[in-house]
Amino acid sequence: MSGRILITGGAGFIGFHLAKQLACAGYDICLVDNLARGIQDADLAELLLDTKVSFVEANLLDHDATAGLGIDFEAIFHLAAIIGVRHVLKRPYDVLVQNTRMLDNVIALAQRQTACTRLLFASTSEIYAGTLAHFDLTVPTPEHTPLALTALESPRTSYMLSKIMGEAMVQHSGLPFTIFRPHNIYGLRMGMVHVIPEQLKKAFDVASGGSISVYSPDHKRAFCHVDDAIEMLQRMLTCESCEGETLNLGTQAPEVTIREVVQTCVDVVGKALTLEELPPTPGSPLRRAPDMHKTTQLLNFESQISLRSGIEKTWHWYREKVFQPGGVSAQ
Repeated sequence: MSGRILITGGAGFIGFHLAKQLACAGYDICLVDNLARGIQDADLAELLLDTKVSFVEANLLDHDATAGLGIDFEAIFHLAAIIGVRHVLKRPYDVLVQNTRMLDNVIALAQRQTACTRLLFASTSEIYAGTLAHFDLTVPTPEHTPLALTALESPRTSYMLSKIMGEAMVQHSGLPFTIFRPHNIYGLRMGMVHVIPEQLKKAFDVASGGSISVYSPDHKRAFCHVDDAIEMLQRMLTCESCEGETLNLGTQAPEVTIREVVQTCVDVVGKALTLEELPPTPGSPLRRAPDMHKTTQLLNFESQISLRSGIEKTWHWYREKVFQPGGVSAQ
């Protein structure tokens, strides 16, 4: 497959890396973003120098603006959404309505295409939160896990519910689709609201001999470097067997404690620091890891980048682009 691909939320973390990889593979890429969260930084400017990558600033809540993006896309990656705990807690109604409205407009766009072979929809690992709250959730968690809801009055439910609704919309759209559920993807240009860049920044700021705080130190996660995640997404795009499938996106093993993650960040920064262990963050699950057997079998690929190597890559980029004086990228 080679042709024109639309990536919504294209100035964001996953969209940027996906565009870079797919352009290198010979695809023509159209990035769409309203820049509410996506960043116009030097890295994006450099990417847009590639003649195979174009950028359109548009609001996907506007049906006409979305419909006007074109009818010659062979595939659409829908990554745009209101995400982040800060937005979810303050704007739960907007999360519910706008996430589904954007998707509705993108589905209508996909249905107008002359030869669209796939709509790839970014769901979330958060859709398992209700099952975790009410039942015995299997970890690592397979895609066929029955889904339950957390309390509807809880603002945090809004994001999970918008993605469950989104999966159902895609399933019933009549389009060829692949749904993917990202689990703890990290790497360069992901912003600061994530445990790895947060802890790297703490270690950068504190003098050797000091201490940094660690919440939920015994909770376990399985982390996936963005380069591995993007390789999986490209393979989902080109793999015919992925059509009609819902797939976890991430790394199954190793599961590591938050304590181990923070200590690795400290080691990579190269300072002698003490970890001050604090209570669990409210709502933080004891374990979170995807069962990757189905994805690995379909894609003939599993994560290659170790946590230490991935954190080193992340550290070098953040130190240069964000932490040093004058660094403004991905804030």
